[in-house]
Amino acid sequence: MKYRKLARSLTAGVAALTLAGTLAACSSPSEEAGGSGRVYYLNFKPEQADDWKNLAAQYTQETGVEVTVETAASGTYETTLKSEMAKSEAPTLFQVNGPVGLATWKDYAADLTDTAIYTDLNDPSIALTSDDGGQVLAVPYAMETYGIIYNDALLEKYFALPDAAVTSVDQITGFDTLAAVAEGIQANKDALGVEGAFTSAGFDSSSDWRFKTHLANVPLYYQFTADGVTGQPATVTDQYLDGYQRIFDLYIENSTTDPSLLSSKTVDDANSEFALGKAVFYQNGTWAYNDVKGQQVADDDLGMLPIYIGADGEENQGLCTGSENYWVINNQASEADQQATTDFLEWVITSDTGRDALANTMGFVTPFSTFDDYRSTNPLVLADAAYQEAGRTPVTWNFTAMPSEEWKNGVGQALLQYAQGTGDWEAVRTAFVDNWATEYELAHANA
Repeated sequence: MKYRKLARSLTAGVAALTLAGTLAACSSPSEEAGGSGRVYYLNFKPEQADDWKNLAAQYTQETGVEVTVETAASGTYETTLKSEMAKSEAPTLFQVNGPVGLATWKDYAADLTDTAIYTDLNDPSIALTSDDGGQVLAVPYAMETYGIIYNDALLEKYFALPDAAVTSVDQITGFDTLAAVAEGIQANKDALGVEGAFTSAGFDSSSDWRFKTHLANVPLYYQFTADGVTGQPATVTDQYLDGYQRIFDLYIENSTTDPSLLSSKTVDDANSEFALGKAVFYQNGTWAYNDVKGQQVADDDLGMLPIYIGADGEENQGLCTGSENYWVINNQASEADQQATTDFLEWVITSDTGRDALANTMGFVTPFSTFDDYRSTNPLVLADAAYQEAGRTPVTWNFTAMPSEEWKNGVGQALLQYAQGTGDWEAVRTAFVDNWATEYELAHANA
């Protein structure tokens, strides 16, 4: 079975997010009740900046409620949030990336138990609650998926070569076959008309999260699964770091870019390399669809492979699926502002305008029951649906348990030095294992 072809016949919703800009309007939310209120949303990701701007503008036009939406620069959300929360007109709506993020901001989290965004969840258990379980404090609004995006038209050209390692994408079911294909593409890149098997593994702040966070999730997933870990452990091991090294080496040794240039390469570079057909593979997620569509890769040629690291049983592995996008309403905002924010979110997930924007324009997979009639046509979302339909086990998002941004940065710096030849893999192991224990201890020192 071809997952890409099966994906075309399935429907599901997708993931990605974001926005930018400031939106304002004339009047307030609850003037009829004698009050006033505003919405200020500090958003996490920039991929859907214009889409969110347009949606907020439509809400303002329809209701007269002032809505401000701003997005922090990539990799600066926590810093920006801390700065904005110290202002007199702080965000009324912000995001946390999961339980670890909520632990930092739980004192600012309003109870969402009676709001539509909680009561309309398909699975209420995915919401984050207070320590005693008595209050709902954060609700996910987008379920996302990532893996290795591929260009099927270019793969078919490779499969037609007389020395091709395999003859179908369905035969790529583990690290060994993925590596054989990637190395074969790299060796025949001139004949195939590409610059490399993989896009550049950029390590500027717009791109390094793909490796220090998303790629690092895969060895964590296998360790957590093997050890029955739930929540955030105080320590981690190096049990699966050989697989982390294996897949990272494959990326940087079979790429469009020399490893010495990775420090300055951006996610825009990777988007362009893939969208223009210069590379066959691109590690990213469903949210990348808007960045690569409509160029030289047809929708029918977009597919996604799992990230294989050579772990036992990975032939049954699906894509990495989860959420780090949880809405939190600021309980320090005025009651009017909290109500205006609650009303705005209800409109987003129940109105035709809001649902169409989230599902079709932004391409989100939403966890809400109100979206039964709104399914994404994003081919990367459909690829994930195909894997799940085939019984593949999704890789959960365990990076939300990473102890701090400092830990991620340490791993990222060690990876870059390793790629450039100025550091060794032992430094990556130290950053991954030893620094986890250190950062966990620091984070819980006053707990």
